[in-house]
Amino acid sequence: MRKNYFSKKVLQACVLFFMIITANVFAQVGIGTITPHTSSVLDVSSTTQGMLTPRMTTTQRTAIASPADGLMVYDTDLKSFYYYNSTITSWNVINSGTTGRLKFKRIKSTDVLATVLATEKAAGGNTKYLLDVNTYYEINGTISFDLPIDLNNAYISGQDANEDVLVRTSGNLFDGTTGGSIRNVTIQVPGGKVFNLSGAATQSLIIRDTVIAGSQSVGSITGFGLVFVSIVQYVGNATGIVYDNISKLLISNAAWFSNNGGTYEKLQGTFGLVQKQGGFSEVSGTSIGFDVSSNPTITGDAVMETVVFTGTVSTGKYVNGYTVGSYTGYNFNNSWAVRCAGIPNEGDAFSSGNIYLNRTLTSPVFNHPSLSSPVKVTGTTIASNLYRMGTTNASTNNRLVYLGKKTKSFTISASIAFEATGTNGNTDYIFYFQRFNSSGVLVAKITSSESFIDANSGFIQNIPILASVQLDSGDYVELYSERITGSDKNMTIRSLNMTMR
Repeated sequence: MRKNYFSKKVLQACVLFFMIITANVFAQVGIGTITPHTSSVLDVSSTTQGMLTPRMTTTQRTAIASPADGLMVYDTDLKSFYYYNSTITSWNVINSGTTGRLKFKRIKSTDVLATVLATEKAAGGNTKYLLDVNTYYEINGTISFDLPIDLNNAYISGQDANEDVLVRTSGNLFDGTTGGSIRNVTIQVPGGKVFNLSGAATQSLIIRDTVIAGSQSVGSITGFGLVFVSIVQYVGNATGIVYDNISKLLISNAAWFSNNGGTYEKLQGTFGLVQKQGGFSEVSGTSIGFDVSSNPTITGDAVMETVVFTGTVSTGKYVNGYTVGSYTGYNFNNSWAVRCAGIPNEGDAFSSGNIYLNRTLTSPVFNHPSLSSPVKVTGTTIASNLYRMGTTNASTNNRLVYLGKKTKSFTISASIAFEATGTNGNTDYIFYFQRFNSSGVLVAKITSSESFIDANSGFIQNIPILASVQLDSGDYVELYSERITGSDKNMTIRSLNMTMR
């Protein structure tokens, strides 16, 4: 018995020694396979199970003492694998689709909002979700919010605006005093406002590649330094948005469909500059496409170009225009340049006006007592088709005043028919325009407009006058004449027309 027992022990020792020698020679271990790959020390093979690395919180990971170079763990807080780099003594994330940014959070439709945004809810005092500044929040699916969102200069973005949706059934969805960025999502607030934002002039708000649909109100945005809205569709909203006291407002390619109601876009307060470009406003029924009836102040310039206004309105309007500072048949004041389909073009470039003699009154008569002495052509004139043009006041005759905002070049044309009576003999006259500034001081005689005529007594004669002139805002032009040779005659004006454009 002892001999057999001893023999077995020797055999077991030999087998163990052989296994150790084999392991050292080949330096490979296979789990789930008897043929580990020759390039591996450990080859784990399975089609039904995975491999678990150590799992721990961020606090536990960073508390590991003297981690080895290449040590790998899974961070349960950040939902990412990390490895230790001893060269830079830092834990590095192993990148995946969710870990491209350090300040990143993905919110999925399957998440419990109070859990995934627990930190933000606590920061908002359990009355709102106060987002983490400069953090990128990715929306994945339809997310229903029970409290408002305070952007706090964070970024909200989906991957597909058709699939990634923000919903709040009532109240305000975005509420606060800070800006941020919203893009690639659909927003729905059927019982409340999408925006209730009032920021400082240091704040910026960017909204782009977004659909706002089925909301009671798009809401209001007030007081920001910059608001940039680009490629946004508005569909089926009960009423639109109010922009108020914004330094720089940029709206690009906004699409307002006819199933929206109320006033689509309204401007009120003071703006540094406004630019609305591209897109369309399909206005129907009682709706209003663009509202400036509160007479917003533009301290810089405002431009609206290539926006298509279309649709059939009843009591509604494409544009509810300025009540002060606009012109008959037009919508905006001198601070605006407008070139859009469906509404009148406006801007300094379109400035024009006309005056003509009121022939229902007794024909005016004037004289030239002195040779080579300018005399303003007399007569009561009627102004017509004035756009960014005036006559100073209703009693000012033979005058066209440029009322645009910036210096502009004009072509001026006039035609005057007169009859000279009195002393016999021929008398030579010259007709020309004179330019005055807004204070009434003569700036220049426009010598290029001079037209000469030899007046014969008893004949009605007509003479054209033509010139080009550059005018500043408030400058005006009047028609003058002089007697060059011959005796003074009575000049009876039969007709007078003057146009500037």
